[in-house]
Amino acid sequence: MIITFIGHSSLYNCKDLHTKIENAIIKNTTAEDYISFYCGGYGDFDNLCASICRSIKEKMPRAEIVFITPYITEAQQKKLMYLIDNKLYDSIIYPPLEKVPAKFAICKRNEWMIDQSELIIAFVKRTHGGAFKALEYARKKKKVIINLADTD
Repeated sequence: MIITFIGHSSLYNCKDLHTKIENAIIKNTTAEDYISFYCGGYGDFDNLCASICRSIKEKMPRAEIVFITPYITEAQQKKLMYLIDNKLYDSIIYPPLEKVPAKFAICKRNEWMIDQSELIIAFVKRTHGGAFKALEYARKKKKVIINLADTD
């Protein structure tokens, strides 16, 4: 199972969000499942989800945390090596974005992540911005979505 996370880069007044994310993962998976957590690695929500996935992975030996990078520049490659060297992610995937202009890379990366996923765990409160566009894309693709902002 592939789980992708979608959320705002800045989080404010998000009471119990850590617990809600963790519960959403636990409720929708088992320790026997092979799970790939697809993380974007940009912003508060992405970083919170990656941290939660690292703690869940200790209880789920068949889980992996994957950083999906939208860029493959030399500077980005240094960041990617840091992420792997410090065991923040198990692997890195660069989707087929070579021909995508840099200003659209994150949006197209998000769409690729959604296309691959069986479950989307989101925290999208606003009706504008990249997280909202990604959530709308997931809805259009009829993905299973848990928007934790709906429970606030």
